[in-house]
Amino acid sequence: MNEADVRERLADVQDPDLGDDIVSLGLVNDVVVDEGAGEVRVSLALGAPFSPHESEIAEAVREALADTGYDVELSASIPDGLDADEQVLPGVKNVIAVASGKGGVGKSTMAVNVAAGLSELGARVGLFDADVYGPNVPRMVSAEERPETDGETIVPPERFGVKLMSMDFLTGEDDPVIWRGPMVHKIITQLVEDVEWGELDYLVMDLPPGTGDTQLTILQTLPLTGAVIVTTPQEVALDDAVKGLRMFGKHDTNVLGIAENMAGFRCPDCGGFHEIFGSGGGKALAQEHELPFLGGVPLDPAVRTGGDDGEPVVLEEGETADAFRVIVENVANNAGVVRRRGVSEGR
Repeated sequence: MNEADVRERLADVQDPDLGDDIVSLGLVNDVVVDEGAGEVRVSLALGAPFSPHESEIAEAVREALADTGYDVELSASIPDGLDADEQVLPGVKNVIAVASGKGGVGKSTMAVNVAAGLSELGARVGLFDADVYGPNVPRMVSAEERPETDGETIVPPERFGVKLMSMDFLTGEDDPVIWRGPMVHKIITQLVEDVEWGELDYLVMDLPPGTGDTQLTILQTLPLTGAVIVTTPQEVALDDAVKGLRMFGKHDTNVLGIAENMAGFRCPDCGGFHEIFGSGGGKALAQEHELPFLGGVPLDPAVRTGGDDGEPVVLEEGETADAFRVIVENVANNAGVVRRRGVSEGR
């Protein structure tokens, strides 16, 4: 067996999203056949660790080579062509922004549960609470430990396997943050450069609502894989969500999809399902703008309890936890699509 034989077999492995085989798409970085060790080493251009679809691709590669008599060793990487000193976050594979056009739609709840859900899948995850004026992620994960510093770098604490950084760590309890744009830019940039995130598969960023200075700084500073837009079904939220879509569009940032929060309430007493904020708005918005619909999360007291008590509901059991897990998997899958499509189109 030689490299050509391996590639011929891998030509039968289809990418579930891009509509062609992984060889034609240029997703096979390298193939090494080690006769002496009885091993085939395959490097794949996969960029979203633990995403279900990329896991399927890896398993299909193993199956394609299963009857060769060789041990199969897989590795995954997507080279970005930059030297380490040119990279803003050299150890971070994917930066995912969670955004909304307005406040009160559960954006921070979505960011916390996406981060915790990715960690539960097995990924190395960081969560950056970039909501400068209203940081509340530490409360939502019950983060009592503060960051440590040697005067030059900041070591973030961890909760649920997620590394955390928040403006709330840097201010006094209940102190308001009253800063103008230049100061916001400076502190966000400093946190990006000085925090020791280490090696991460995903860095989830909880942005402030709206389209202001913080969002602009992040769009101009960080290499975003994509953004998740959070909305509720009601028209007011949808109108503002469109503004968020346009902001990312103007900065050529991929939108991974629309996530709908408060998508109906199931009454625990009568068993009835009540669409308090309307129905289908998030899915309709996604269809209108030809974007993926990531899923909807019902209005559930367990979400509020989880946020107040610092226990993300995605880590529990039940209908709401399952709804969050669907969104988590879709976010990871769509991040993978962005990365693999970039490789394929950049060949």
